[in-house]
Amino acid sequence: MALLEKRRYSEGRFSSDNLFNQVYPTEIQQLARRHWTPVEVAEKAANFLAANDGVKVLDIGSGVGKFCLTAAFYKPRVHFIGIEQRGSLVNHANTAKEILRLENVSFINGNFTQIDLRDYDHFYFYNSFYENLDCSTKIDESIEYSGELYNYYNRYLYKQLEHMPAGTRLAAFHSLEDEMPPGYQLVGIEMGKLLKFWIKV
Repeated sequence: MALLEKRRYSEGRFSSDNLFNQVYPTEIQQLARRHWTPVEVAEKAANFLAANDGVKVLDIGSGVGKFCLTAAFYKPRVHFIGIEQRGSLVNHANTAKEILRLENVSFINGNFTQIDLRDYDHFYFYNSFYENLDCSTKIDESIEYSGELYNYYNRYLYKQLEHMPAGTRLAAFHSLEDEMPPGYQLVGIEMGKLLKFWIKV
C-alpha cells in the first residue's frame, strides 16, 4: 500500500486521544489518562526529535507504544523504537502497529539497561521510572518496584546520556529531571511546563 493511502487510512485515529485509544482493549484504554502519552504531546515531541531524516529515536519505557506510533505517523522518514520490559504491553503495541499500518516503528521487549543507547540518536522519556516511587501509579504487578530501582534507573540513564555526542536531543514529559546531566541545555518548554526539550551541547 502506498504511503499516502496508509496515511489516509490512519489519520482519523490521530485526531483525538479518544479515537486513538480505541486501537487498544478496554483495560488498556482505562490506563491512558495516567500512563500513555497524549497525541498532542507526541506530535510536539516528534517535531523536536525528528531533526533530520533517517535518525533513530528511542522511547525509554514505551508502554503500549502510543508515543512511537503517533510520532511514526507524523514523521514517516524517521524510525521510532520503543523499549518496554512488560511483554504484554509490547504485544499491545505491535497489534496497534498492525492496525495503524505503520512501518517506521518497532518495539523491543526488554529493560533499557540491557541495550546500548549509543545505537540511537535521540530520546523520548515519559518518566517511566516513577512507578517505583508512587504505588498508585503502577500499571500492574508483573515487575518489581522499589525506591532503589528508581535511583538505579536514573543513575544509569544519567551516565548513558553523559556519553552521548553533542547534538543529542531528549524530549522529557513529566520528568523530575533527575536523569539530566548538566551538559544538556533546555531549549524549549511546552504543555504548561510538563514537556521539555533538551539538546546536548
